[in-house]
Amino acid sequence: MIKLTRLNNSTIYLNPDLIKSIEETPDTIISLVNDDHFLVREKTEEIIDQIVAYRVRIIHQSRQFAITDTPS
Repeated sequence: MIKLTRLNNSTIYLNPDLIKSIEETPDTIISLVNDDHFLVREKTEEIIDQIVAYRVRIIHQSRQFAITDTPS
């Protein structure tokens, strides 16, 4: 999950796998695959950076699991 801030300053945690598109108009609009939309304070580049960091964490954790779960 990535942490984002709505325009009213409330926090939302979003599964980045559900993001269909991100658009700045000038507010940032995130469209999901189910056609829901969220207006957030973060800029597109910040969101992309969070998505990349999220995916790196997932890959890192899966590699750690694979190493510790290997039979001896």
